[in-house]
Amino acid sequence: MLRAAIACVFLAIYSLLIGPPLILYAVITGHVDPLYRLGLGGVMFVVRMVGVHVAVSGVENIPPGVCLFMANHTSNADAPAVVGAIPRRIAVLVKESLFRIPIVGQAFRAARFVPVNRSNREAAIASVDRAVKFLKEGISFLVYPEGTRSPDGHLLPFKKGAFVMAIKSGAPIVPIACAGAHRVIRRKEWSIHPGVISVTFLPLVDSSRYTIEQRDQLVARVHNAIAAALPSDQKPTQDPL
Repeated sequence: MLRAAIACVFLAIYSLLIGPPLILYAVITGHVDPLYRLGLGGVMFVVRMVGVHVAVSGVENIPPGVCLFMANHTSNADAPAVVGAIPRRIAVLVKESLFRIPIVGQAFRAARFVPVNRSNREAAIASVDRAVKFLKEGISFLVYPEGTRSPDGHLLPFKKGAFVMAIKSGAPIVPIACAGAHRVIRRKEWSIHPGVISVTFLPLVDSSRYTIEQRDQLVARVHNAIAAALPSDQKPTQDPL
């Protein structure tokens, strides 16, 4: 609990100090890189400070151009681990409620993060279309195709929206297997447990070879790839769809 409290206090102070001027700079100039780099840098400093090590492999599978990263989601700890492991600026599809957090919400908007309201189908479709537009403009994205955090670390079936996004944009998919995060921050706990989170970038999947009618095949292919790379205590207990 003490580690979590220290992390929250540090991030709150850090956000107040660097957030407003960098957000203003991004809005005026259109240059988001300083905001993204320093924001992520603060988060990763906290990750290391609380005793969490991120082990990264498979970076050679990331293409030089725009792509769509797809990762499994088990804990609040896997987001900084995965984003910190990706060697470029990306945007993320995130819960709409996070955009209501002061400073954080403004930073997300400046970085072209896209809010998602999963309880409203029309709004969710609009979010996918907005993300497709950004992908076509050259912005890589990170999405969590499970649509929610796994309650026990096991890989859940995937929602189809992320794959419609991939097919519409033609962006290649880089599957990511994230292991160990569910032990660092456990479900219904505020405590942070020191440990190792492994982030593995898997071989690219060419989404341009699939049509909307073939999206189930694409879902199964990416789900199977991530499942095969996860440890036994995180492998799926349900079918991909």
